Amino acid sequence: MRIIFVDPKSGAHLASPAADGIAPPATTSSAQRSRLMRAALACALALPGLVVTSCAKSAPEPVTAGSGAVTPTDDIATPTTTPAPLGVELGDLNRAADPCTDFYEFANGTWRAQNPIPEGKPRWSRRGAARAGNRAVALALVQELASKTDWPAASHQRLVSDHFASCMDEAAIEAAGLTPLQPLLTELEAVKTAADVQRVMRRLRGLGIAAPLGELGAFENSAPENFLLNLVAGGLGLPDREAYVNPEPRFAELRGKYREHIAKLLTLSGMADKAAVAASERILALEKRLATASLDAATASDPAAVEHKTPFARLKILAPRVDWDKYFDEAKIPREPVNVAEPRFLQQVDKELRTTPVADWKVYLRWRLVDTASPWLSKAFAEEASAFHDQVLGGATGPAPRADRCFDLTEGLLGEPVGRAYADKYFPPQAKEKARALSNNLLAVLKERVAGLTWMAADTKAQALAKIASMSVQIGYPDHWKDTSKLVIQRAALWENIMQARRFLAEDLHQQVGRPTNRDGWQLPPSSSAAYLEPQLNELVLPAGFLQPPYFDINATDAANYGALGAGLAHDMTHAFDAGGSLLDAAGRAKPWWTENDRQEFDKRVQCIIDQYEGYEIEPGVHHQGKLVLSEALGDQAGAHVAYLAMKKAMGAQPAPMAGGFTPEQQFFLAYGQFRGEAVTLEAQRQMVKGDSHPVPKFRVIGSLANLVEFQQAFSCKAGSAMVRPAEQRCAVW
Repeated sequence: MRIIFVDPKSGAHLASPAADGIAPPATTSSAQRSRLMRAALACALALPGLVVTSCAKSAPEPVTAGSGAVTPTDDIATPTTTPAPLGVELGDLNRAADPCTDFYEFANGTWRAQNPIPEGKPRWSRRGAARAGNRAVALALVQELASKTDWPAASHQRLVSDHFASCMDEAAIEAAGLTPLQPLLTELEAVKTAADVQRVMRRLRGLGIAAPLGELGAFENSAPENFLLNLVAGGLGLPDREAYVNPEPRFAELRGKYREHIAKLLTLSGMADKAAVAASERILALEKRLATASLDAATASDPAAVEHKTPFARLKILAPRVDWDKYFDEAKIPREPVNVAEPRFLQQVDKELRTTPVADWKVYLRWRLVDTASPWLSKAFAEEASAFHDQVLGGATGPAPRADRCFDLTEGLLGEPVGRAYADKYFPPQAKEKARALSNNLLAVLKERVAGLTWMAADTKAQALAKIASMSVQIGYPDHWKDTSKLVIQRAALWENIMQARRFLAEDLHQQVGRPTNRDGWQLPPSSSAAYLEPQLNELVLPAGFLQPPYFDINATDAANYGALGAGLAHDMTHAFDAGGSLLDAAGRAKPWWTENDRQEFDKRVQCIIDQYEGYEIEPGVHHQGKLVLSEALGDQAGAHVAYLAMKKAMGAQPAPMAGGFTPEQQFFLAYGQFRGEAVTLEAQRQMVKGDSHPVPKFRVIGSLANLVEFQQAFSCKAGSAMVRPAEQRCAVW
């Protein structure tokens, strides 16, 4: 199920890059997932509701599209050579190493030797530096837009400029104090009845504030073509159920700090000290009752445990005290079935509406509003918000720089306008066309490879080919931008801007309910340096911010682009029809389509890879678990081979030149070895071999290339070389 989340503090759309940069879009730790599920109205991608700290301390000069440059910041190890325009980093090569003995050392050994892992990090690579550098570039772009005040009205540049400027105007924010919240606070003070309580709940829902029900958008697991509104457990300020009910001292201490945090913010919002302390006790008691009725984090992470498709009429039976008619009608939500993620939680909300005094609901709703707004109010509010959310819950040592926080907020709420400005400057149409051609060539080769398989039954091959034919690879930015012409952003009204943007996102979510799943919808802004794979929709989404060096370079040779982006993209494409992909049909339904004989033939062939990786040691006696890394190791090998064949297909139309003294074939493998190159601490490697499905970087390169005769030929490696597996031991599946 693809789930769309929003940051519970800002409403921001955020994403977390995986080690490869391509990852399932809603993958988080159970604690992170729980925090989101319980605190967010969802209109975008999942990350915990904490301010993200930028790696950049200052805004460097922007990098032009395709320059191959990584912009260093105070926290980024500076590359020791100027990146070559051809896409292969010649300065990274360790020419003292023999490519036929240890190609990993040959391809990137000098870079690793000259760029030690920064203190406190378990790993470091050009990709990691590029992600941080791209963030700094995007921040500099937004700052540049905000420096101008004459952008056309309602343009994407104007929206970004005014929103970021309003966030950076600390003097105006300080002068405003609590005034931005006053209309809602006045409405809260007027609450007298249970009906009034629900009216304010719905008002907050329209601002993306779960109080206590949250809303998420997701396609239906059993029928991904259907888009559902998800009603989820929300409105809790602590990470998960355990934080409320576990009697251990560390949890009791956390609850004490949370109680103090509630009282401090309520006092800042105008309540008397004693009243705020008393209110904090009542709020925590209400949240504890709600949390007790919610799922624990492990259970909540199981899709089957949170899938309960519920017709509108059934909602009135589950929670008869909720005014469902107004809940749907005021938000213009069609009365289609919804998914109730946690029916017991919904029933507890219904019970609380009957038993909890209106006075308690009033302080709870006040708390939900103030806690959500606090990071974006005056200094006293923002500092208290950071002290609890960033430092107590998030482990940060202090608040993030203001510019970084404002960039996160602006990119999150205005993802497409920011992404559109980013693409204008750093991802021209020619880049999209070139990346699209690469993707199409990969799909063409995959089709040929699958069609030629001798071990797979004809009907099974037809299913695999159907998945390849329906695969969507979205490049750079959406083909159609959302209409934001009615979104009003003012240059000097931050909280009003946040409310406007959050309403826009909530309305966008509600408008999708009852319609087929929008397969062109993006869960990341185009400026993001992450990318994602959505298995059930059979799609990969590669934002413009991701399609930058070292992943992709418009000025690089095709050989280099196919060796880097091509190999990684082909790897993920093969997951559509491998052992895992065989559990989902072309429509994304959970419908296994391999025969038993197919699976037996597959298992025979992959035993070779299992045995190969069991033999790879990170230190004496500590080796990979072949079954654990099988899927990713197979993807690496297939990805490299498919990308190589796709490069040769591209060269047939336009032969690639020699570059840096290397043939196109050599450039391909060098780009692959450098793309996968990464320094990893020994302790991190030890943890990887215990539980990570990915091999360590060295063996991702050596293991996949040692099976390819094309690599042997490119570097004229002799039989018996360490990088050449004997013919009878070469592994081949796809």
